[in-house]
Amino acid sequence: MELLLLNLGSPVSKSRIIEILWGARAGAGTIATLESYICGIRRAIQPGDTRNGPLRTANSGYVLDPELVDLDLSAFRRLVQDAGQAAPREAYAMLTEALELSADPLLGSELASDWADEARIRLGAERVAAQVRTAETAVLLNRPAESVRWAQAAVASEPLNERAWTVLVTGYELSGLPAEGLSAYARCRRIFDRDLGCAPGPALQAAHLRLLRQRAEADVELSEVLAALLYLGESMKGHRHAPEAGADPLLTRENAGRILDSFLQRSRAAV
Repeated sequence: MELLLLNLGSPVSKSRIIEILWGARAGAGTIATLESYICGIRRAIQPGDTRNGPLRTANSGYVLDPELVDLDLSAFRRLVQDAGQAAPREAYAMLTEALELSADPLLGSELASDWADEARIRLGAERVAAQVRTAETAVLLNRPAESVRWAQAAVASEPLNERAWTVLVTGYELSGLPAEGLSAYARCRRIFDRDLGCAPGPALQAAHLRLLRQRAEADVELSEVLAALLYLGESMKGHRHAPEAGADPLLTRENAGRILDSFLQRSRAAV
């Protein structure tokens, strides 16, 4: 029954069902056993009318009529799809409803099996994608705390999902929590370096830089150090042709080096 529910509206052939459930153990009497199981299911869900109901015979197999079956998994996917065509406020409501519908474990009563595990993995990936979209939509609606919550859930499930990390750091930025955002970026960078051997991409690095600037705004010394680092970094890359808007016109390579040297000396003394 679970196989037909996972393929709601699409016929599943008898041979495919047998391959999934019995595999190499299938024998000459397996088709008769399957047909007996189907009869039992029909009597259970269509009592008194086994011919007209949600379970139908089709294309040498079986299919469940989606018009007669209310399935949370189908509702989840429909809501996520519809959210892609909706305005942010309506999309956010659809996505949160979809995530609530899919919160319970898929096939929780099913024993460990390859086909069930594959279905759980597939739904898990779909849920993470929906969580990231929900977090991004929360940012558009200026709900940074909710954005952080959904992004944290996505990162917990998929630690290598850079899009989830980006919206998490952005959520902290919009919440006015630069320390938390910087900590999240540091975790992401360690994980990416350990598991992928690479650094975060440009979008996440840009969010990190904004957090550094936000943190430095509250501290004059940090602001000077950050300005010096940015100046030297751009100079090393050969991009420093003209001062940026708002930059200190007196900042030179020598002054920037002096600022960093002084900061490092005080840092060493404080350790």
